[in-house]
Amino acid sequence: MPPYRERLRVPVSWWLLPVAAALSMWLAFQHAYGPMVSVPVAAVVVAGVGGGLFAYGRATVAVEAGAFVAGRARLPLWAVGRVDVIPAAEARAARGPGADPRAYLLIRGYVGPMIRVWVDDPADPVPYWLVSTRSPQRLAAALEAARDAAKRAP
Repeated sequence: MPPYRERLRVPVSWWLLPVAAALSMWLAFQHAYGPMVSVPVAAVVVAGVGGGLFAYGRATVAVEAGAFVAGRARLPLWAVGRVDVIPAAEARAARGPGADPRAYLLIRGYVGPMIRVWVDDPADPVPYWLVSTRSPQRLAAALEAARDAAKRAP
């Protein structure tokens, strides 16, 4: 079991979106074509919008053996530099005007706090990773412990 693993699922309230979209489409098609068209259209809308929400909420943040994982990207623990916790109140500036355009971002707007992981590899053009997390202190502690253990290992 990795020392830290988190899935950035979308909020429960967002799941009302596929229902509202399907109801709207059903109503529009119901009046024009009847249930033979409106019901399949509503089902397709629910499946499409729901699938999009599911895919968007599948992003994983983890500290695994040998790497920090954020979404599909992996950063070797030996390349992890300083780790900064960014509270929700400062997150907007960090991901907006204060962000470096070369940075790797895994941001979810519905998750307030984040961490900044500085990349300690001169060959890497990415200066840091900015990653949303619901438990920034816990993730930072797990990442620093794993980094320190990886650098001590022979």
